[in-house]
Amino acid sequence: MSTCQDKFFTTFPDFPAMLGYHENQTKESQWERRRVKDLCLEPLDTNAPLYTNQSYFAPGISREAVEDTAHNLGLAMKMDSGYYPVRDTAYKSLLGRAKISGTAFPKLRRDKLADILNACMTLFGDEALLLIRDEKVSAVHSGGESDYAVLPVDELLMTLKSKLDSRFPGNNFVDGYCDHSIVSASWEMPDQKEDLLGTYAKLLAAQGKTSLAAKLTPGIRFMTSDTGTASAKVSALLMGSQFPIHIGECVAVDHRKGHKVSDFESALDQVFAQFGDLVGKLQKLLEIELDYPINAMTRVCKKLSLPKKAAVEAIAMYEMALGGNTATAHDVYFAMQEIPFILKTQGTPESKILSVEENMARALTLRWSDYDLAKGVDY
Repeated sequence: MSTCQDKFFTTFPDFPAMLGYHENQTKESQWERRRVKDLCLEPLDTNAPLYTNQSYFAPGISREAVEDTAHNLGLAMKMDSGYYPVRDTAYKSLLGRAKISGTAFPKLRRDKLADILNACMTLFGDEALLLIRDEKVSAVHSGGESDYAVLPVDELLMTLKSKLDSRFPGNNFVDGYCDHSIVSASWEMPDQKEDLLGTYAKLLAAQGKTSLAAKLTPGIRFMTSDTGTASAKVSALLMGSQFPIHIGECVAVDHRKGHKVSDFESALDQVFAQFGDLVGKLQKLLEIELDYPINAMTRVCKKLSLPKKAAVEAIAMYEMALGGNTATAHDVYFAMQEIPFILKTQGTPESKILSVEENMARALTLRWSDYDLAKGVDY
């Protein structure tokens, strides 16, 4: 699949491959400032005049990019050098620049949608910051000095790797992922397992969970986005199970308010210093005995607004495995980790799975007694 396609994604087997990809992407990407009122959209569906005449488009825009856009967002933006297709990742930020919202807009014919967006954008003289990447307009951010701040992915990656090597020598790159909306990567720190997980592993072993204790390794996940999907953030993880387990809230630096890569570097010190405390929160779940673990799991999943179909399936699987016995909040939290796995098998976009994993970590701060009730609950 070509990088110009909206559904393009790629994975990376090692850190040099991921860094090299994003160094090249930084060089090839264009960031341009325009007045919102000067932005002009045209329909680019299969019935639009633009679709049949390639000469309207800027040099370097391929036929593949045009056809892909016609089957996705169906809009193009006029620039000095010609028209650029608009990627689906830019849709939300376009609505933001036009200061409109609504669920009906995607259902409109593309010519009507373009007319509405153009009419609204002409009312505003503030600046927009456009990201042109892989032959398309990929984002239309707010362009004021205190608004969107560009944090190059390659610089964030180099900063993170330098900090990891300094703080956690012997760290291993586990995997990397990139599509047009999100970038993520994870590392494990096997040499720090005893230091960070020693007490927790002993408690697991005391409860008969020796195999689980042996598998788990401390790790971190990095996420960012140039298209407004996510801030630059790092989360503490436990690696070794079928999906990484988040053990606390992420430390994030928003792409706003003049933030720089140096702000991200400072935030890394915070998450690394907190790692032991985050493991302690997970460890406390071992002490919380639940009388009604299935009811508690259902209520917690509902509280966190986890995807219903996947959550119901995970709850049913855990109920069969539990067989009517009691359990700890720790057991339930680990049973909830089936939800990302189920979403993966259903073909759920990676960005949504990452968001669900991050959201589930909020369960570590809940008062579980509020959810451990005899009365059943419908999801």
